[in-house]
Amino acid sequence: MRAVRRGVFLLVGAAVLMAIMWHLWVLACLVWWKWMPVESTAFMRREAAALREKDPKAELKHRWVDFERISPHLGRAVIAAEDANFPDHEGVDWEAIEKAYDKNSRKGKVVAGGSTITMQLAKNLFLSPDRSYIRKAEEVIITYMMEAVLDKRRILEIYLNSVEWGVGVFGAEAAARHHYGISAAQLNSWQAARLAAMLPRPKFYDRNRGSGFLARRAAAIQRFMGDVELP
Repeated sequence: MRAVRRGVFLLVGAAVLMAIMWHLWVLACLVWWKWMPVESTAFMRREAAALREKDPKAELKHRWVDFERISPHLGRAVIAAEDANFPDHEGVDWEAIEKAYDKNSRKGKVVAGGSTITMQLAKNLFLSPDRSYIRKAEEVIITYMMEAVLDKRRILEIYLNSVEWGVGVFGAEAAARHHYGISAAQLNSWQAARLAAMLPRPKFYDRNRGSGFLARRAAAIQRFMGDVELP
């Protein structure tokens, strides 16, 4: 019996040590990214692997550009579409999470996450796409770490440079060139609103650019953009 207890203690200790090491690695990455560009994310690597299963030569479209080289229209559009309280909250919008929990309870499965921009970024940078409360808890932990290390402007800069905007298309620069043949700095208000409207289903809207719903959502986003202040 003593041997069993010792074995359990060692297993628990090993799990705790692994968790500590994991979060120290996450912290080190965040400190590095405070000044350095994010060249790839966990989500980007998964997508690249999936594309290469079909075409071994496939490459992602992605190019980091500094915040100053991204149209301010895009930052405002993304905040209006994805996280209106982004400049004010500390990373987690608990009211949105509560609403998502209620919706999931009614549906009997996880269909909504209530994620803020920072939470989406935490998931894309480090985590799996699994829809579970355990993964959501880890997302919250990393979100608070991110908000402690990075300011809002940097978080938005990384988000705009790493979010998916089509099949194999990641970041504002690649998105602007893929969809409009221009640089991210040249995006006008309407183009930015359409890109922001794509975010829930970027691959679908990449294939269905004439979607009426996409146009209506973009128009709604454009109306709210004027009220958004960039960090």
